[in-house]
This record gives sequence, structure tokens and C-alpha cells, in this order.
Amino acid sequence: MGINFDELKNKAQDLVKEHGDKIEDGVEKVGEFAKKKFGHEDKVDSVVDKIQDMIPDKPKQDNA
Repeated sequence: MGINFDELKNKAQDLVKEHGDKIEDGVEKVGEFAKKKFGHEDKVDSVVDKIQDMIPDKPKQDNA
């Protein structure tokens, strides 16, 4: 009896596909909190962007 990491990975991927928009919103909110609490706006924005880029089927946004 052990942890089936393949099954866990598959469940996580399914959740990300199904709820990617909510995850993106949450990541954005965490980023805003981190910027207010700790500063380092450029680094926080960079990390938030990288995380959001990892979410499949993300609608592309213009940051112009």
C-alpha cells in the first residue's frame, strides 16, 4: 500500500483543466497580497506570470 503518484498527478491535471480560471484568479490575488506585504513587485509579477503560463487553455491577455 503506497501512494500512487501517477493517479495523483492525473487528478491534479484534471482539476487544473477544469478549474484553471479559478486557479488563475487565486494566483493573481496571492500575487497582489505578496506585493503589498513584501514589495518586490517585478519579481512577484514574474512569478505570477510563470504560474499562469503553466495553466493549460489559458486565454491570452494583452498587457498593453
